[in-house]
Amino acid sequence: MFKLEEIPMFSALTQVHMKELYDQTHIKHFTKDSIVFYEGDESNYLHILLDGSIKLYKTTPKGTQIQINRLIAPSMIGEYACFEHQPFPATCEFVTDGSMGLLPFEMVYKHLNNPDFSLEIIKSLTGKVSLLSALVHKETVLSSEAKVADLMIQKLALFHRLKNNEIASMLNLTPETFSRILTKFKKEGLIKVERHVVTILNEDALYSIVETNTMKDCTNCIAHFKEQIGYKD
Repeated sequence: MFKLEEIPMFSALTQVHMKELYDQTHIKHFTKDSIVFYEGDESNYLHILLDGSIKLYKTTPKGTQIQINRLIAPSMIGEYACFEHQPFPATCEFVTDGSMGLLPFEMVYKHLNNPDFSLEIIKSLTGKVSLLSALVHKETVLSSEAKVADLMIQKLALFHRLKNNEIASMLNLTPETFSRILTKFKKEGLIKVERHVVTILNEDALYSIVETNTMKDCTNCIAHFKEQIGYKD
């Protein structure tokens, strides 16, 4: 579990101030799938992820989850609610066992005159604005195939570490749609999957899917034609 002084926002504070923060921060431990807070909940605490991994998501009127982000420790959560005095805009759920530090908002306000402290908060907020912008782009512009191709290019390790239904959830796809896209990618020779390990065979084709936001009916047309006529090498 991370300590508060290992988090950039707090690293510039004096030992006297750090002791004060430790005295005021309540540490809570969570098991996997535990809800930290729901969308619309109000709070007087800045949440600091000290151990584990969480996901943030919004829920549609029909009950569908739209995943906004995943965060690993150490991370700050709830800065918007802290400074705008608004309810949490999303639900926070642990995807692993973990720990969360709850720091009263007044303790955050107290140290805003420290330039290094304030700068780290600004960096955290701007980083999340950037992530939100990327999410809006993916959800409104990219096709399902382009979403999967983009994640493979950017974060292939996730395909080795997470289950298919978890990756589908990250991309806001149904497990069936995600499985169908993987099958299509394999069939067209873009990737191979052995013992749950994904290897990219044609990275240019994946880039093309992302750039054009579409996938041709066959990217490996010769192999596809041979298969159609039953030809074997």
